[in-house]
Amino acid sequence: MDDASALPARNELADPHGYQQHLLGLLGDDDPAEVQAATPATIRAIVAAAGERLTVRPEPGEWAVYGCLAHVADAELVMGTRYRFVLAHDEPPLIGYDQDRWVDRLHGDEGDVDAMLDLFEALRTANVALWRTTTEADRARAGMHAERGLESLDLAFRMIAGHDRFHIAQATRALAAAPA
Repeated sequence: MDDASALPARNELADPHGYQQHLLGLLGDDDPAEVQAATPATIRAIVAAAGERLTVRPEPGEWAVYGCLAHVADAELVMGTRYRFVLAHDEPPLIGYDQDRWVDRLHGDEGDVDAMLDLFEALRTANVALWRTTTEADRARAGMHAERGLESLDLAFRMIAGHDRFHIAQATRALAAAPA
């Protein structure tokens, strides 16, 4: 695995294909289902370590550990929906979403952390189980992403594993920056 703690250049994340390649680079050759299956326990450990620092933002405009958790839960909900559209429809449209708006408007800076962890874990378990039932033909099915163009189930599933690593590193940095 590449060093997930290394931040890409801002313009790389702003470019939809650069973002895609960054996430795939964080996954490397690792099995995306194994990476994703391990993520809930890793996030639970970070949340437990955060304690009172859960909502402390390292810098204004940056997410605290709580914001990172809220985002991965939101992303899991969105991706699970995309997976199902791709499997059930022929090249469905896949709309993008503003992750900061979702975190700010749907979660704020605090909420029921245990409920969010439980939701994330349930969604992740269901999505990994769905993946494990798919065939190579299923994984080649694709949707038309509004920002990145045609995106296969396989590509989307690998990207979310890299996405896990990106936001685990972000949450770890946020925790390290929060005063003890």
